[in-house]
Amino acid sequence: MFLAIALATVVGGGTAAAAPPRPPGGAPCLAGSPADPTCISGTLDDGTPYEFVVPAGWNGTVVVALDFAGSGLNDSLTARLLANGVARGGTSRAITGWDIRSAIDNQAEALARFEHAYGRARYAIDSGTSMGGFVAAGVAQIHPDAFDAAVPMCGGLGGSVGQWNQKLDTLFVLERLVAPGLPVIDIPENVESARKSWIDALAAAQRTPEGRARIALAAAIGQLPAWGRNSDGSAPPPPDSRDASALEQGAYLALAGGPLPYVGQAMSSRRQIMAVVGGNPSWNTGVDYAKQLRQADPALRRAVDALYKAASLDLRADLKNLAAAPRIAADPDAVERFSRGIVLDGDLRIPVLTVSGIGDQISTVAQQQSYGDKAHRAGAGSLLRQTYTRTVGHCEFSPAEQEAALMTVLHRLRTGHWPATSAPAMNARAAGLAADPAPRYVPFTPPRFNRPYPG
Repeated sequence: MFLAIALATVVGGGTAAAAPPRPPGGAPCLAGSPADPTCISGTLDDGTPYEFVVPAGWNGTVVVALDFAGSGLNDSLTARLLANGVARGGTSRAITGWDIRSAIDNQAEALARFEHAYGRARYAIDSGTSMGGFVAAGVAQIHPDAFDAAVPMCGGLGGSVGQWNQKLDTLFVLERLVAPGLPVIDIPENVESARKSWIDALAAAQRTPEGRARIALAAAIGQLPAWGRNSDGSAPPPPDSRDASALEQGAYLALAGGPLPYVGQAMSSRRQIMAVVGGNPSWNTGVDYAKQLRQADPALRRAVDALYKAASLDLRADLKNLAAAPRIAADPDAVERFSRGIVLDGDLRIPVLTVSGIGDQISTVAQQQSYGDKAHRAGAGSLLRQTYTRTVGHCEFSPAEQEAALMTVLHRLRTGHWPATSAPAMNARAAGLAADPAPRYVPFTPPRFNRPYPG
């Protein structure tokens, strides 16, 4: 109910107005939708598809997202927003891929196409998931003149360079201690073969005490969650923080389990990135892995100690092995090109609300600490709120949890003040939106990100 009131009054300054006439510029679409919407679609200057759906009673708010075009018309969040008078649309990544800066600029171009057809939006919010969350954070930094707010969800907010340095750390430790000879940087053309080799090697290591200890070490250094999905995609309960074996099993599942294993994405996306930037943009020269272990999540660090003892392994010897291992140097030109994707500097000009799952194996939650720290250092902390959900897997938010986040930032735009963004407040907001499953926002403080760039 609160959402319907907030969205209905967002244009009228607090008083619900009669529904405006059908917006111009679109053709009727989504036959049978109670929102009686119209749609527009086309291609941007670089060939990227865009698409928008607008309810007959459009209230002036539009939500723009990467990955909307081609799949977003029929999803549950779209139906929810249309029912409350909100337009939704955006682009695809079909053309840009890991060319993040182009994807960021495309959001502003898509919004301009929308406003040419339907008139200027009262509130334009960029909000996406995964790479779309990363792009939304970039939009907030690069295009505050076009957008009024951003809601990045499960985005890699360590920035282009930082998040892939973190992924390098994880695979470097695993290759050195568990799977010698498997690719870390130079991913072969047969990406599927490389992914399978990694999955098989980790499965073999998981069957031995020594392998389990070293998997836990790599996860701790790489700041992975100690929680992952089973091979059939089902979600086990979060492990007890005092159970070393359960924590290691969770880390193993984050690395190699579920529909989107960490090592699989590290193969496919790494190859795409290096093709885009023309070289290797990641390095571990000068990185002290013993220090990163000391700064790791305390529960997983304790699990590493316990598992090494159970396996009769010498942790200090493995850390010395890592210290002595030849390092990987980056191509400076590739780093410079990749950093254009974006270095998130915290210099916010519009409100931003982030949503992150604490069990997300792809967009690791430590990156949220880096984003928040930079915003506070830049004096923009008042424009940022960060929220977390007790969810496992990549971007596993319910439509109601996503809608609650958008409702929160709409309240901020409408009133000029943030409403409560505590976990109980976010859950209450989501619960009022017919949440299924029950909303899962939780209090959470992320660990310090160990690979900020620059920093």
